[in-house]
Amino acid sequence: MANAPGVPTWVDLSTTDLKSATEFYTELFGWDPEVSPEPEAGGYTTFRIDGRQVAGAGPIQGESQPPMWTTYVETTDAAATAAKVTAAGGNVLLEPFDVLGYGRMAVFLDQAGAMFAVWQPGTHGGGEIFRRPGTLAWNELTTRDPEGSKIFYGSVFGWKPQDMAFGPATYTEFQLDGARVAGMMPMEGDMWPEDLPPHWMVYFHVADCDESARLAQELGGTVSVPPTDIPPGRFAVLSDPQGAFFSIITVTPDRLAD
Repeated sequence: MANAPGVPTWVDLSTTDLKSATEFYTELFGWDPEVSPEPEAGGYTTFRIDGRQVAGAGPIQGESQPPMWTTYVETTDAAATAAKVTAAGGNVLLEPFDVLGYGRMAVFLDQAGAMFAVWQPGTHGGGEIFRRPGTLAWNELTTRDPEGSKIFYGSVFGWKPQDMAFGPATYTEFQLDGARVAGMMPMEGDMWPEDLPPHWMVYFHVADCDESARLAQELGGTVSVPPTDIPPGRFAVLSDPQGAFFSIITVTPDRLAD
């Protein structure tokens, strides 16, 4: 399920070194970069596979902002979503605004402080290709308030939580109209540093998790969680040379067919 209201359909990177980041990701994922021609776009770069857009990247907007990937959930009305966010206990970081005719966006914090954005499509409809190496695979919230997040995202997007055992933890799949659209992992135990804020993690498909993790290191990135088997496949958590975290996953064929 992709490119529908209430579904994460776009991700982009805010970085301190757009040139270096572009070189890293194009080598890692085989992306073709396309720089927006408008001067006010600040060099915003759209990454494509076979001509179809899969992700974006641009310079950070403030000195205090760390390099990071942002998850965008599609909406038909960014202003109405902003009102729902406020009513559900979240905060509006950036009020809805037009993006050069491409669409409208807004940036929020959920009730626990995890940042996410929404995208109201104009001429830019979000991701155009999924379910193959180099494309968006999954968006996952890690939070210390999973129960509050179930209520928050249910109120804002209509997501229905489905809990399942994941080792000693309880993993939650968020569903919309019966389709899985995102996940949630509780930040419980010693593996989560106390100073790590709640956040949305972006996963990209790769053909070979181990090889992609090795290549990321060769290109100047860091492996934070080495390749590990989980029920949906084999994943690793990486960071790029500027310090933005992201994950890669080789999805099991049966899961990819869902």
